[in-house]
Parts: sequence; structure tokens; C-alpha cells
Amino acid sequence: MTTMETFNLLQPYQIAEETFVIPWALEAPPVGHFPMNSMVIRGAEPVLVDTGAPAVRPQWLEAAWSIVDPLDVRWIFLTHDDRDHAGNLLPVLAACRNATLLTTWFSLGRMAEEWETPINRCRFVNDGDAVDVGDRTLVAKRPPLYDNPTTRALFDQKTSVLWSVDTFATNVPAPMPEVEELSDAEFRDGQFFGGRLVSPWSGLLDNQKFGAVVDDIQRLDAEVIAGCHSPVLRGRRIAEAFDLLRQLPDIPPWQEFTQADLDQWMAAAEGTVPPEQPRPSAT
Repeated sequence: MTTMETFNLLQPYQIAEETFVIPWALEAPPVGHFPMNSMVIRGAEPVLVDTGAPAVRPQWLEAAWSIVDPLDVRWIFLTHDDRDHAGNLLPVLAACRNATLLTTWFSLGRMAEEWETPINRCRFVNDGDAVDVGDRTLVAKRPPLYDNPTTRALFDQKTSVLWSVDTFATNVPAPMPEVEELSDAEFRDGQFFGGRLVSPWSGLLDNQKFGAVVDDIQRLDAEVIAGCHSPVLRGRRIAEAFDLLRQLPDIPPWQEFTQADLDQWMAAAEGTVPPEQPRPSAT
């Protein structure tokens, strides 16, 4: 298991048999950091699960190709079209010439605002659809929480790994590979904060209907849960995460930071904040 001592951003680490997370994180003052991860399944027919953020494109591509040769990739599972999930899709499609894109009709339309996805290389995968990728079957599921209507989670029946996408999102005091590094209080507070952040509509939910959706996902009996915005969950943390998730409709809405907060931060940082400029290209 990867530990804090051996953990580095954009250095892939193994979470299950032939299954790797590519970790990244954004600084998010004053709440710490937010993970921005993706995943690679290096099986008989290798699968990329999301394509990382464009802000770290060269490093992300290098990390992905350190796990699998792009010409060997057969499937690209796009959970949804947000930039932190689809940001490197075009260079990935160009490099992975033998890969089929697993996506949705609505995602194609939404991405058409910026680029035209080659539809001849696509396969539509909706909630409950299964895909045979040679040595395992992957099942698409709509997760309980999401910030994009096209979102699909992914469950690997061979390894019992669930890619939960934005469900179980949490802030962390520092980037880390596993949620076991968090205290009980940090874990609880992070689940309530991240859940309300990515799905501010959670307070509008009917508890019974929402609980049925949570039950459906929990019945997958995932042994490992990885996601874009969370360190990896295992063991007791999985059951705890589902219990906290069920409580979310009854938690008061998160109060967003205000202009007064921004003014205070800017005053404290006076003279240290550079003028606005594009993020420099990574090399």
C-alpha cells in the first residue's frame, strides 16, 4: 500500500490487481486541498478511466503511459465531460488509436461546444450497462452524488473496485493516497463538506428515494472505492462513508465564501498575489 512517505502527485500507485490511480490535487485555501484523480486498469484490454486535467497535461500523459502503452489501450471510460475528467481527451484519443470511447449521447453534445468528438470511435454506456473488456466486466452506474447530468460511475466486477467519480468527494489537509490517513473527525467533516459542495441540491432530496439509490450502489459490495476527488477508501471507511452519505439530505446547506471573505484574504496577502495570468504550460 502506498503511504504518505512514498506518495507523490502525478506518480501512479496501485490500489488493486492491475489497477492504478493517477493522483493530482489542487490547493484550496482555506480548506486544504482537493484531490483530482483518474484511474488506469491494465488488464487484457487496458482501460483509462477519465483523462485528467489540462493544467498538468504533459505530466498526466507521462504518468498514464508509464502504466500502459497508449497503443495497447482499448477503452477510455469518460465519467462525464467536466474539464477535470475530460481535459486531456483529445490528446488521449490521438495517442490511443486503438481505443473506443465509452461515453453518453449527452456528453458528446456538451463537448461539442469546444471540440468534435469522433463519433465513429464512441460507444454509448448508460446506467446499468456492462462492458466486456477481455478479462473482466465493467458496469456503469449513476452514482448518488454528481455535479454533471452525464455522470456514470464504474464498477469492476473482477477486483470489486468502484470508481465513484464525485461521490465521496472530500477536502484533505494535504494530498494523501488513502482516507485512513484522516482522523475520524476529518473524515466525517470532509464527507459532509465535499458532498454538499459537488451536489448542493442534496438538501432537496427525499430521504427514502435517495436512500434507495445509496443502497443500490452499496449492494455492489465494493472492496476498494477510488474517485476523482477523494483518496482511496477501504475497510471500515467504506461503510462509514455510506452511512454519512445517507445523512446528507438532513445536513444544512454549506455556506459559500463571500466577498467579505475574499476581501479579507486579499488584504492578508497584499503584495504577494501576482497579477492574473494564464497558468504556465507544464514541461
